Amino acid sequence: MPAQAKLATEPSLTLKRRLYAAPEKVYEAWTDPEKIVKWFGPDAGPVKHAEADVRVGGRYAIIFYTEDGEEHHVSGIYQEVVPNERLVFTWAWRTMPERESLVTILIKPDSGGSLFTLIHEQFFDEPARNRHREGWTGCLDKLERYLA
Repeated sequence: MPAQAKLATEPSLTLKRRLYAAPEKVYEAWTDPEKIVKWFGPDAGPVKHAEADVRVGGRYAIIFYTEDGEEHHVSGIYQEVVPNERLVFTWAWRTMPERESLVTILIKPDSGGSLFTLIHEQFFDEPARNRHREGWTGCLDKLERYLA
């Protein structure tokens, strides 16, 4: 199967939110490790560590716990960086690095706030996409509360 045909068939998800914070604040929440630790993760579990070298080719890594006490490590490389507008980065779990996927964050100004879009593509399969939809939904709920 040609590479482009394979990409077209891999599951993806898109989540959108209206955030009551300026694009600069939303961007900082995604790129400043001191802010990431305050809101990241799918549930009320804490973030243990966050690092971000926000430049094309730079790496990020986040270690967080879920409420059930399980530790999770995710990391990747920034592919595109447009301050206050767009971030594109690879996404890989330490336990399954062969299942690397791609996340795009889009931030657009909207009357004192921001229109926020998260696109996560190239999932291994539909169950992986569905688990990430649930996780990202919880994560964005926390981001919304953090920025309020």
